[in-house]
Amino acid sequence: MPAPFVHELRVRYGECDPQGIVFNANYLLYFDVAFTELWRAAVGPWQEMLTSGVDAVVSEANIDFRAPARFDDVLQLNARITRLGRTSVTTQIDVMRQDELLVAGWLRHVCVAAPIEATAKAGAVPWPPTIRAGLAPFAASDT
Repeated sequence: MPAPFVHELRVRYGECDPQGIVFNANYLLYFDVAFTELWRAAVGPWQEMLTSGVDAVVSEANIDFRAPARFDDVLQLNARITRLGRTSVTTQIDVMRQDELLVAGWLRHVCVAAPIEATAKAGAVPWPPTIRAGLAPFAASDT
């Protein structure tokens, strides 16, 4: 299995609840940041995908909370593609503080026709070969 893509971020004050811990919904934002940065490294800017006629939308998300992150913590978002399907990709994302796993989860994105207004009629479409090739180095060998 390849090493995960790692993106680091610092928890901002506004991401915390009155108890001083990261508000749970912000982890989906963190997941989105990790996926977007993995995409940028693997495929290029998101806008380039849109101009090629496809987009990726979240179809499913899962979050398993283990321990809280707090204001000013430096977090490592470890992202790894666990499944690269014909029309979807599943990305495991672990939120770490040093060696401590705080949150484990995954996102499933589906490839759809762009512009997004066309999606309701067209449904899922296959990933273009250039996108599959870019994502492949970040995918588990059995995907």
